[in-house]
Amino acid sequence: METSILVLLMSNPRLLLVHAHPDDETINNGATMAQYVKSGAQVTLVTCTRGEEGEVLVPELAHLASNQQDQLGSHREGELAAAMSVLGVKDFRFLGAPTKIYRDSGMMDTEPNKRADNFWNADLEEAAEYLVSIILEVKPHVLVTYDEIGGYGHPDHIQAHRVAMKAAEIARQRGWEIQKIYWNTIPMSVIEQGIEALKGTGNQFFGVDKAEDFPFAQPDELVTTVINAEEFVAQKMDAMKAHPTQISVDGPFFALSDNLGFKVWGQEFYRLVYGQKGPDRNSDGREIDLFSGVKF
Repeated sequence: METSILVLLMSNPRLLLVHAHPDDETINNGATMAQYVKSGAQVTLVTCTRGEEGEVLVPELAHLASNQQDQLGSHREGELAAAMSVLGVKDFRFLGAPTKIYRDSGMMDTEPNKRADNFWNADLEEAAEYLVSIILEVKPHVLVTYDEIGGYGHPDHIQAHRVAMKAAEIARQRGWEIQKIYWNTIPMSVIEQGIEALKGTGNQFFGVDKAEDFPFAQPDELVTTVINAEEFVAQKMDAMKAHPTQISVDGPFFALSDNLGFKVWGQEFYRLVYGQKGPDRNSDGREIDLFSGVKF
């Protein structure tokens, strides 16, 4: 990012990220968040559920699962706090708290997905209003969330997209326009690079052999923006390790790092869907700063 720290401090840039579950933020935007925090930006994270229906990867914590003691949500709150401490993010909140708790919805057509208290079944207007209140308080210049299919079709990711986009629209009507809105994405070419790097290691790139089968991937021409934050990859990795119930150190993130080096995790990609591309671009024509062109 070429904007100087002094300019950022003087302009007080504010970034809002809306995610579905604890750990989504670190996987998608960990390096971005760490970089902007270090640069003096105000970073606010809103997490929509506590991830109660997540799979527990730590055997000694299996009793926390929803089909046992159903205490995973509170445990993942602690994991999120630990990850945010690593990344330096001080302002992180759960949507609706303390008034409302939206429960993890599980996958489509499962029993958890039928619960009345889950996020998927939430009233869109009500959920959006909770986020509007945060937007009008924080007054973010930039919003990051998922695309219309939530990246891979998880109900909570889709609902987070709907709530974020609806809240941005309402806030605009009430006097605060978020100047740029981005959706998380990954270029097809990067997926192909990852698949190639893991060949012969016994690992697959998130279970796919072809880039077109990876749900988050977009054609390269649709990817408008890249944040190059290689110096913050160690922080991102440590933040992922702070989510041990969800991310295994033997999993694809770390296997890929061993085979490609940290560079792959230091690049985080976005698609600009509202607002104008700024002038700070790389040789591929992609923006290299989420705040590029923003008027403070």
